[in-house]
Amino acid sequence: MSEATVHDDVIRTVRQAELLEQRGEFRQAIELLSNANRLAREGRYERALVRIRRGGCAWLPPPVAPVGREPVTATAPGDDVFEVPASDLSVRSLRAGLSQSGCVLVRGLVSADRASHLASGIDTALATYDAAEAGDESVDRSWYNPFSMPDRVTEGVRGAVVTQPGAYQPAPMPERRRRQFIRDDGGLWTTYSPRMLFELFEVVDDVGIGTLMTEFLGERPLLSANKCTLRRVRPQAACGGWHQDGAFLGDYVGSFNFWLSLSHCGRDAPGLDILPRRIDQVLPSGEGAPFGWSLSDEAVLRAAGGTPIARPEFQPGDALLFDHRLVHRTASTAEMTRERHAIESWFFSPSAYPGGQLPFIY
Repeated sequence: MSEATVHDDVIRTVRQAELLEQRGEFRQAIELLSNANRLAREGRYERALVRIRRGGCAWLPPPVAPVGREPVTATAPGDDVFEVPASDLSVRSLRAGLSQSGCVLVRGLVSADRASHLASGIDTALATYDAAEAGDESVDRSWYNPFSMPDRVTEGVRGAVVTQPGAYQPAPMPERRRRQFIRDDGGLWTTYSPRMLFELFEVVDDVGIGTLMTEFLGERPLLSANKCTLRRVRPQAACGGWHQDGAFLGDYVGSFNFWLSLSHCGRDAPGLDILPRRIDQVLPSGEGAPFGWSLSDEAVLRAAGGTPIARPEFQPGDALLFDHRLVHRTASTAEMTRERHAIESWFFSPSAYPGGQLPFIY
């Protein structure tokens, strides 16, 4: 097929997606472009997907209260993080793990080859970011194509933004500075890399995470653009502060975090320290802690009630699933000499979508 023919086919497909978008058929447009991109990766498809996933949220029907979603309540904690092989992951095992240890460690959810492919993609996205920020105008915008990320989102899902009382309110920071702050910490918003966002959604569907979280939450969730991050954490990174993400989000949101390890970590590369027990509320943050959003060591010990802190060792393709109440932090020691690659993706129920988060259609 000639280059001109390919070009014409791409233009025609993108135009068909735009017509579907104009009729409000956003997921049909997404499926059209996704199918085309599966046949041959094409930056124009991927950039159009970012735009439709972002812009379409403003026109989705008003959400309704989820039906049949039962709250997760604490049961007696075990001695470690609740763990299942990928073949045993279900809503039942997810709820059991959240109740017992506040999270579920899923072994072998993604193949080692696919994890390596995704890790390489993170390297390419970060390198493209660096080149673009240095002034290179010839970079491949499939890998890095930023848009204006609002400092604080005041409108998200139509009629459903939840403004959480008591949630930690960070000081305003210009978008470009936040972008550089995240990059300095080894990260990049996934939505700024059209290729990697496409790859992420392919994983979510292929391994059943999309179906799982939809059934668990009682409705099809939306991704948060500003809480979905590609990460390449350097060796001996600063040990992160203990926290619950609910300190930012508030306590009454429908949340699902898909944290996917793409390299060996937890022993010779930075991992996660986890309090493996269910906490049924967002704890007061800031008091005696280094940051307004974090928890002091003393507060974590009180919440632990004798439960020992866990530091799991992750293999490439292992995943940790949890919600906004898990107490955790980045784990790093002087003995760690390797980088850690991972993708962290937060999804939220449309009917309980937190303020401050920019929604993307899943």
